[in-house]
Amino acid sequence: MTDLNRGIMKFRGADSSLAIVLSALLVLGPIALLVVWAIGAAYPSV
Repeated sequence: MTDLNRGIMKFRGADSSLAIVLSALLVLGPIALLVVWAIGAAYPSV
């Protein structure tokens, strides 16, 4: 058992590449959207 299969992700395949990519997209996607929104609000196009 790898270290990624411990903690809150206690299911078979928690350390698979697909699970890691999906969880990264769930975390980084909204952050990227907030950054894009903040830049658009700070520098509105003319």
